[in-house]
Amino acid sequence: MARKKREAETAVIRSVTHDGRGIAAVTGKKVFVAGALEGETVRFQRRKRRRNFDEAQLLEVLEPSPQRIEPRCAVFGTCGGCSLQHVSAGFQRSIKQRAVADSLQRIGQVEPDTWLEPLYDDSQEGGWYYRRRARLAVKDVVAKGRVLVGFREAHAPYVCDMHRCEVLAHPVGSLIDPLSELIAGMSIRSRVPQIEVAVADNVTTLVFRVLDPPADEDVRALVDFARQHGIQISLQTGGPDTVIPLETGTAQVPLQYSLPEFSVDIEFGATDFVQVNGPVNRLMVSRAIGLLKVAAEHRVLDLYCGIGNFSLPLATKASYVLGVEGEAHQVGRGRHNAALNGIKNCEFRQADLAAIDGNENWLQEGWDRLLLDPARSGAQEIIANIEAIGASRIVYVSCHPGTLARDAGILVNEKGYSLEAAGIIDMFPHTGHVESVAVFQKDQ
Repeated sequence: MARKKREAETAVIRSVTHDGRGIAAVTGKKVFVAGALEGETVRFQRRKRRRNFDEAQLLEVLEPSPQRIEPRCAVFGTCGGCSLQHVSAGFQRSIKQRAVADSLQRIGQVEPDTWLEPLYDDSQEGGWYYRRRARLAVKDVVAKGRVLVGFREAHAPYVCDMHRCEVLAHPVGSLIDPLSELIAGMSIRSRVPQIEVAVADNVTTLVFRVLDPPADEDVRALVDFARQHGIQISLQTGGPDTVIPLETGTAQVPLQYSLPEFSVDIEFGATDFVQVNGPVNRLMVSRAIGLLKVAAEHRVLDLYCGIGNFSLPLATKASYVLGVEGEAHQVGRGRHNAALNGIKNCEFRQADLAAIDGNENWLQEGWDRLLLDPARSGAQEIIANIEAIGASRIVYVSCHPGTLARDAGILVNEKGYSLEAAGIIDMFPHTGHVESVAVFQKDQ
């Protein structure tokens, strides 16, 4: 039996999700139209039918929104790296704030006393060339006669056929074609699946994942490329612990970023987690510490601390800071960074924060302030044992509105805290990723 052809439909878009999908005003099942904006009249075609909703392809904008702008990138709509380049920067932020507000109200049944002004980079290049960490896919595509380097496509597992990137930090955004040509000339051109990008304040490192050892001529080509473009190259044959400099026996310049407001410099490895947007990270650290209201006599607990992004600047304000992190490598990096900066009132400890039971000695050492910066899964186990910590003031930095709302609901509705303030942090312009910060206070 022939499959029924999907007809084009016309509808007004009644709202838009944080990742740039318009919700069509149609009867019956909800329809998400990728790339459609609130208030627009559009023609669309349903692309995937699901049980509770359908996904649709935008065919034509009949009546555009005043918030619609021309995307800067030539492959926007195909590349999966960005989803909001067609939306004005201010409206992007309002979409994200609405997502946080909706989640807090719907999931947590809470709302903040005050909404903070959105944090974003307002410099001339703000919102562009900001991604200092990324993972680029690599694929030798015989049919195209070239090696593709870039992000994967938005609606398919293929590597996007791109030539530059408007959000990757300098100089990497303009190295897409040179990297393609470099790998195409190597004997292992089909055995390089990805490149890790790490752009520091002082140097750029690219980590080439290689499934086979490069030949001598490959190594020479890589060395020449690194010198030509003023970057460092490492090779990775397996997990993160197999990363080695391209030129064996040659010391690489350590990657470093600065938090000048606190006179702190932080070193990181090319595969370490760091916030992708350097200027916005500086703003975020400053805001979080300001909201925490740290005094010189305070003891501060920083959970999910990573390599010390918050712990070390906090130590310049507090009596004592303990950073706790699950990954031993990052704990070691945090200790190294404390020594690098001559900070003696900050310690780092490894602990599985998803497995605590409230009886840990370090949890009960008497904390005045608590900073949380968890992964997307949130801080549910910490919130469940919040009485053991005893901090009267909490700043929670979140990368997922849903888990923030869940944890906020517990803190407010079960643990006696008030949600004093919340706001968004535009860490990932032109994407649907939503970073936010919330402040909780409990009167003693």
